[in-house]
Amino acid sequence: EKAKLLRSQPAQIVEPKGLLYVQQREFAVTTPKDGSVSILGSDDATTCHIVVLRHTGSGATCLTHCDGSDTEAEVSLIMSSVKSFSNTTGYGRLEVHLVGGFNDDRQLSQKLTNQLLRAFDLQPDDVHLVTFCVTELNDREEKDVHFPIIYGIAVNVKTAEIFPATFPEKGPDEDLRSAHVLTGATLTNIYDAKMEQLHIGPYFWRPFPHVDFWLEQDDKQILQNLSTSPLAEPPHFVSHIRSTLTFLKEHPFPSRSLFPDRKPRIYKKNEEGLWEQVCSDRI
Repeated sequence: EKAKLLRSQPAQIVEPKGLLYVQQREFAVTTPKDGSVSILGSDDATTCHIVVLRHTGSGATCLTHCDGSDTEAEVSLIMSSVKSFSNTTGYGRLEVHLVGGFNDDRQLSQKLTNQLLRAFDLQPDDVHLVTFCVTELNDREEKDVHFPIIYGIAVNVKTAEIFPATFPEKGPDEDLRSAHVLTGATLTNIYDAKMEQLHIGPYFWRPFPHVDFWLEQDDKQILQNLSTSPLAEPPHFVSHIRSTLTFLKEHPFPSRSLFPDRKPRIYKKNEEGLWEQVCSDRI
């Protein structure tokens, strides 16, 4: 019933004001007390799942975008991050919302759904499954081709409302963050809720193998080889991958060009509610 209700809602366009956008293999946690961020969101999930974990007592809310790379470790990580904000309240419960995936040919969505359910089941704490809109419950068929119905969601940290969403702005440092994933990153916390700051990096990788070869390929080749579900990708998938590959070509050694001082790039919301880089010298 809950999945049906969620699927029937049109995707809302979420503007950058007050938004913290979470990319694949990233997570962020905050509470209703946050004066900078009121919405957490992520999209472009095809076989990936977006997970929202919330403690009803403290209101501490985590959103993450999982792709099945190390589900058990990821679930433990988000559990402890939400609990770290919820220790003081004796009341309330942990609630989880799972959204994403579809009936893909390789059954990667189904595998990820099972991994997530198992990982939450293994937790010593009780976790209440509130929204389950994944795989076959998030699937639509068109001319024998399957697609996800919902590609992205947002959660309002103040009201706990969850809704289908798209995001015109995915920044800051979109290419840098995507490059981190493409070179094999593990799940990374990008937000310091106490300081209300977004922390990107420092990230290090080796030169990406065959980057010139991939950049020479046509759209079809990129789609076929670099997507888990070529037929169901959103229209901007290829341009996004090209832009990430170009970034990797320009920065083969991030320790030299991007993070020479080994410090993260720090952003804070300005008066308009938009991210602005903070000079790292003034910490």
